[in-house]
Amino acid sequence: MKQSNQAYVYAIGAVCLWSTVATAFKLALQHFTPLQLVFVAVTTSIFTLSIIIMIQGKRRLIKTQFVARPFFYLQTGLINPFLYYLVLFKAYDLLPAQQALSLNYTWAILLPLLSVPMLRQKLRKSDMTAAILAYLGVFIIATNGNLTDFSFNSGTGVILALSSTLLWSLYWIINTKDKGDAVVSLLLSFLVGFPFILVTLLLTQALPSWNVEAIAAGVYVGLFEMGITFVLWLVALKKADRTASITTMVFITPVMSIGFIAWILQENIAKTTYLGLGLILLALALQQILPYVNTVRIKNTSERSL
Repeated sequence: MKQSNQAYVYAIGAVCLWSTVATAFKLALQHFTPLQLVFVAVTTSIFTLSIIIMIQGKRRLIKTQFVARPFFYLQTGLINPFLYYLVLFKAYDLLPAQQALSLNYTWAILLPLLSVPMLRQKLRKSDMTAAILAYLGVFIIATNGNLTDFSFNSGTGVILALSSTLLWSLYWIINTKDKGDAVVSLLLSFLVGFPFILVTLLLTQALPSWNVEAIAAGVYVGLFEMGITFVLWLVALKKADRTASITTMVFITPVMSIGFIAWILQENIAKTTYLGLGLILLALALQQILPYVNTVRIKNTSERSL
């Protein structure tokens, strides 16, 4: 099989697995508090990533990369997994899965906006257009279409879901400065973040119960939200002839996720969720397409002038 075809296989696997995790979050939260779920999932992910790194023969990089930049991994570990997943799981605990999923997905819109002040990148018209459309979709979803009376199912849940997009965007902005192996860096972030998770859990709550069904749900989240799926996605990007052809496949994830939420969780998907999610996906598509259209237009204009 050609490398480009292998890239699609890995990407489809990652997208399919990521599409199930919103449902898995809600099922796991029936047994765990958000912090307990973070503990079980991160523990699972640490073991999984460690095994993958040993299979890849990269074990020596763990010490090398950490010693080179310990403060960097302290930053990333505090954000992801500690703060990001704690905030995200709490949002899922307070909101219907369809709302938490859609609101969290706007991180891809926020990321380029934050890159302007933090990475000194230029703000494109396409970014502003996408932001306006996406956050209109957020507002429709958060208010259930009641645009005039600002009625929220859970104001706290909405704030947490949007805060998770800020944390995730900050994590990726910080990671632009990382020159090490991506899988090793993820493991180091989890290793550094784990003590904060454990200490917070011991000081505020009880350790999770060892119910088989509960642990299975937590392990699933650790494997397919944080561990294996991330590696599949990295391999897909590495094998792809064109990165853009792979990254656009992420647009499929929330659509498939809504299907799993309706089928497994039996949530009645509101019309406002479809409308809001449609606006968010349209915003993401425009964010990708408009810069390309403008580049082609400029190129054609230059060729005609010659």
